[in-house]
Amino acid sequence: MLGIAAAVLFFIAFLINAADIATNDVFSSGNIMLLGLMALALHVAGIGGSRMGRGRGR
Repeated sequence: MLGIAAAVLFFIAFLINAADIATNDVFSSGNIMLLGLMALALHVAGIGGSRMGRGRGR
C-alpha cells in the first residue's frame, strides 16, 4: 500500500515540477518527493504491507 502511495507522491511531484506550478514552501516538489521516498522506504522495510499478523505457521 505504501508503494502505491509513494508512486502517487512521485507523480504529483513530477507534475508540480514539469508544469512549473508555483506553490508555497510546504508543497514544493522537493518536499513531496521526500515524502514519496519516506513512503517507499517504509514499504521496502515491510511496514504497511497487506499481511496482518504472523499468518499460518508450518
